[in-house]
Amino acid sequence: MVSTVPALNTDNLSQLRLEIRNLQPQLVEWRRRLHQRPELGFKEQLTAEFITEKLKAWGIEHQTEIAKTGIVATIEGHQPGPVLGIRADMDALPIQEENQVSYKSQHDGIMHACGHDGHTTIALGTAYYLANHRQDFQGIVKIIFQPAEEGPGGAKPMIEAGVLKNPDVDAMIGLHLWNNLKLGTVGVRSGALMAAVELFECTIQGKGGHGAMPNQTVDSIVVAAQIVNALQTIVARNVDPLESAVVTVGSLHAGHANNVIADSAKMTGTVRYFNPKYAGFFGKRTEDIIAGICQGQGASYDLNYYSFYPPVINDSRIAELVRSVAETVVETPVGIVPECQTMGGEDMSYFLQEVPGCYFFLGSANAEKDLAYPHHHPRFDFDETALGMGVEMFVRCVEKYCSKQQ
Repeated sequence: MVSTVPALNTDNLSQLRLEIRNLQPQLVEWRRRLHQRPELGFKEQLTAEFITEKLKAWGIEHQTEIAKTGIVATIEGHQPGPVLGIRADMDALPIQEENQVSYKSQHDGIMHACGHDGHTTIALGTAYYLANHRQDFQGIVKIIFQPAEEGPGGAKPMIEAGVLKNPDVDAMIGLHLWNNLKLGTVGVRSGALMAAVELFECTIQGKGGHGAMPNQTVDSIVVAAQIVNALQTIVARNVDPLESAVVTVGSLHAGHANNVIADSAKMTGTVRYFNPKYAGFFGKRTEDIIAGICQGQGASYDLNYYSFYPPVINDSRIAELVRSVAETVVETPVGIVPECQTMGGEDMSYFLQEVPGCYFFLGSANAEKDLAYPHHHPRFDFDETALGMGVEMFVRCVEKYCSKQQ
């Protein structure tokens, strides 16, 4: 039986201006259309067409096909002023949706399981509102619809294509709908919000043989097991205990029979940390440990180590701007979560390396409506009341940043 999300909780929309409250049904419609047609990174053709269709209808200047499917909309205020960038990601995940809702994904094996359909919708709603209220802000707002956040990463190629230039962006903001926070809350902090993401793949080459004659072999599984344990000492003994970091071996594959010593073993894993000073450190330390254990055991190795995304570091001034705006949209003080951090990663980090900015979390979970499944879960969904709240947050940030006080 197909169900629909229950009626919106209008209490959470009480702080929104009337025009945005009236836009809420349209936001829900846009989001559900996007949810039904999810697309993977750099393949967001239908999504880009939908965005372009709306921007054209509203008379908003925009560029398309940036880093394949990216779009930048430019909205000028009533007079010159600062340039504020707003970023929204568009891509989905290779997950089979298990929700039984009227707007369930129509693309087999692909699902918006992280809220990017909501991010795109909020950015569209913001563009619509600003285009109709240019008299309320100065300067320029550049809304960046970015592909491939889930991988391999669309922020960097968009920056390389010049989206922060002509005119030059002075500051950036962005949000992530966050099912780790309940609806009606905002997670915002200065400094590190999300972690750096580094990945590794390693093949241990031993010497296979009979399980009853280990003296004739170099057991790749024993070597790999020692490596897995030793990698945990990087955080335990090499990282400042006042810092946060994670080393995870996520997979280990070796052998096919119970009486055969495996010739090789392959492991993959990830490293996370907040402090940029550790860039390059974990890769070197990981290889040192692997090399030392392999040498001691008579094995060899092949290691590939990738720095995927840097940490998301918020500028204190822009974070304070977002926090002050959040205080006018959600109930305070309980609605503001100042120390909200996650070891998850985000390529918004590349934008924040180029210009000062703030990425923040907008609470979207509602357990009473069974809308509290975690991100990347096949039953992930969120309370769509957050859509209007996101538009209100962005609009108020624009009005406050792009004003005579800046």
